[in-house]
Amino acid sequence: MSLGYVIKEGVAGFKRARLASFTSIFSLFIAVLLLGVLARVSFNVYQVANALKQSIDVEVFLVDLDERTTREIRGKLEEEKLVQSLSYISKDSAAAIFREEFGAGGESLADLKFLPASFRLKINSEASVSQIDSLVTRLEDYRGVEEVRFNQQLLEMLQSRFETVAMAGGGIGLLILLAAVILVFNTIRLTIYAKRGLIKAMKLVGATNGFIRRPFVVEGIIQGFVAGLAAILVMYLFFLFLLPEYIPQFGVLEWPFGRWYYLCGAMLFLSIFMGYLGSLWAARRFIKKTSVSDE
Repeated sequence: MSLGYVIKEGVAGFKRARLASFTSIFSLFIAVLLLGVLARVSFNVYQVANALKQSIDVEVFLVDLDERTTREIRGKLEEEKLVQSLSYISKDSAAAIFREEFGAGGESLADLKFLPASFRLKINSEASVSQIDSLVTRLEDYRGVEEVRFNQQLLEMLQSRFETVAMAGGGIGLLILLAAVILVFNTIRLTIYAKRGLIKAMKLVGATNGFIRRPFVVEGIIQGFVAGLAAILVMYLFFLFLLPEYIPQFGVLEWPFGRWYYLCGAMLFLSIFMGYLGSLWAARRFIKKTSVSDE
């Protein structure tokens, strides 16, 4: 079959069902735009959650130890896979921090050097609450460790909120995808119905289902392509110019993988695929029914 014929017939489908085609393209546009915004916002929420998790330190307080035992504990801590980095705070340093935070009123207490030496651990941002809790339990068994502290409640809240957002976003995304594919399906169905006489004639002269189906599939792909380009344009202008104008903080947030074109390329591919899927589904179902009824 000529590629030119397939494309020509695919484009002609817009003229036969203009309102349905516009509705399908607009629906795909809204669906892909919403999914793009959802992906961008979810990525930024993930970034913020990771930044907050990185600000939660695990503090390992020590009893009075000699320098050799302190080095041994440091070596063990550095071997822990979840520990990204650590810093040692001596009793003198702890007293200096206390003096700085409490000012003149804390001078006399700071001079007593009652605060213990400690290690402050930066934990891998990918670590879950259960993994950190397990790490804390192990650290408490180290010889020379007096106490281990970390803000478990805050970390549990962050993880819970992010999981809720991810699940809600995934559910909404699936509903949007399904609705858009069904609208493309209905548009192609109407086009096939409008051409049922021509399909019957083509069947009578021996045309195969695949031959008849291809222009309809091309029509769905074109719808997806147009909708995807429109969604990318709006998405790009919205996040690059409009939103930072009113909420400057959004101007410093990153695009997924650091570049705008990765997400926008995925949006275009998804839109084309949805158009292809919906049109192929409709063409296979209704062209087959037409041939059966003609026999």
